[in-house]
Amino acid sequence: MITTAIQVERQVSPSRLGELGVTAWPIWSKEVSEFSWVYDTQETCYLLAGRVRVTPEQGEVVEFGQGDLVTFPAGLRCTWTVLEPVRKHYQFA
Repeated sequence: MITTAIQVERQVSPSRLGELGVTAWPIWSKEVSEFSWVYDTQETCYLLAGRVRVTPEQGEVVEFGQGDLVTFPAGLRCTWTVLEPVRKHYQFA
């Protein structure tokens, strides 16, 4: 069974980021916009800046921003609404 739940860890500690090696992950940025997205594989990202609302085709709308660590499950189909310009570290599993 594919889970469509987006997991958000709010205001992650520097020690947790260090454990994950977040600073070595690539960086992606995006201006205020809206677009559809499908996750072929799981993605984990850490927001350095910005605010986003993600609306899954199925499931709860999730909003997150600077300082949050977010995990998107493989198979998730959603719409990203970038409310404030985003800059994030990301890693695909």
